[in-house]
Amino acid sequence: MRRRDLLRNGIRISVGMAMGINNLPSAKSQKGIVPLSGKFNAVLPLPIQVVIDDVGWWSGKDGSRQGEPYRSGIKRNHTPEDYNAIAELGKTLNIRPQAAMVLCEWDKNNILRKIPTSTWMGRNWDNSRRVGPWMEQAADIIKRNKAHIELTIHGVGHEYWVGGKPSRAEWAEVNGRMRPRDQVEKHLDAFEEILEQHQLGPFPASFVPTAFNHGFGRTPGRKISMAKILSQRGVKYINTPFHQMYNAEAVQYQYFGFDADVITINRGKDLLEWDDTGKIPAGNLNGPTCGMHWANLIHPDPSRNSEIVNKWVELLKPYDRREDTMLAPDSIFFQNQLMHYECLKMSINGDRIVFDFTELDLLPGNKVKNFFVLKIKGKENLKFTSDTVDVESERVKTSGYGQLHILRIYRKREIKKATLVVS
Repeated sequence: MRRRDLLRNGIRISVGMAMGINNLPSAKSQKGIVPLSGKFNAVLPLPIQVVIDDVGWWSGKDGSRQGEPYRSGIKRNHTPEDYNAIAELGKTLNIRPQAAMVLCEWDKNNILRKIPTSTWMGRNWDNSRRVGPWMEQAADIIKRNKAHIELTIHGVGHEYWVGGKPSRAEWAEVNGRMRPRDQVEKHLDAFEEILEQHQLGPFPASFVPTAFNHGFGRTPGRKISMAKILSQRGVKYINTPFHQMYNAEAVQYQYFGFDADVITINRGKDLLEWDDTGKIPAGNLNGPTCGMHWANLIHPDPSRNSEIVNKWVELLKPYDRREDTMLAPDSIFFQNQLMHYECLKMSINGDRIVFDFTELDLLPGNKVKNFFVLKIKGKENLKFTSDTVDVESERVKTSGYGQLHILRIYRKREIKKATLVVS
């Protein structure tokens, strides 16, 4: 059975609502938009974050029939050029894509022999044939492009092996039940140690569960949730499809919820199958995440990776130009803008835009930053003044019949309600 079939057939118990998986609505119906009133309209744009899974394999081979991982599913070995593809996407769009890493094939000291559940070889783990100068080359690309590649936890070996037999997946069973805590901790320790082998930076603050096997809150037979374990290591953000997540009905908002104070955001559905390689992406995003797998970003011939990257750029750029969406420059901005999108109440009263932060302030206080982006469209050039918020920056673009003003607004924490005057 192919991996895509396992994902489709491995339905979680207590799935709840399939939230946020429809195509993004039109600007007129989108949440966060105040319709045209006189000379302008105001929009809290939905942020879009790019998340790329299964980065880190050196072999692209789907080894599932031999009890090995699915890996990335491409029919060649990966090269440093495949890391350049991520950086190129980030630079061209001025964003920081999240690279959800699988690290077992980066293990140059064979530390995974100590954790037999982490690889198909168990205690006989030997990664020597994957070690070579390409590791240093790829690590150098990652380090030089920190502004355009955010390393994210995905897994060590992606699956979970007992007695040499694999099961889906590394962090949780198909029904979302977390693996035994001691094993989870050992796998996270190994992930961190392999990062250190290559000086790839601090432990990541974001997590994408392998095979999207994940539970929101505690799962049956476990005294602690995966989110709580991650939070104790500094992880602040989980990205996963809610329609596959155990206990999804407990999520507090359409696009996100808080589990042990870790924000869990709905990935929705990817546009391509996990192993589609060299395919031109098409379709409409169905939520705040543009999820893909590494194979989707590259070409069978690595020297032609840019051809596929450019097609993703063509697909994503319009979301930054639209009134109701924007490309998030990084994951911190993304989380913050999404919280404002869901919880900030906004209305227009004549020439005034009124903001109510009451619901936003009910969220975990250390999560919400004091800024958000607002798009305001008018028939002519507009000016903005306020005694209660500061307009930190403004960009103006010609759009359709008029001018689109993109404002970064700073709000003083003690202010519950604020007004922006438009003239």
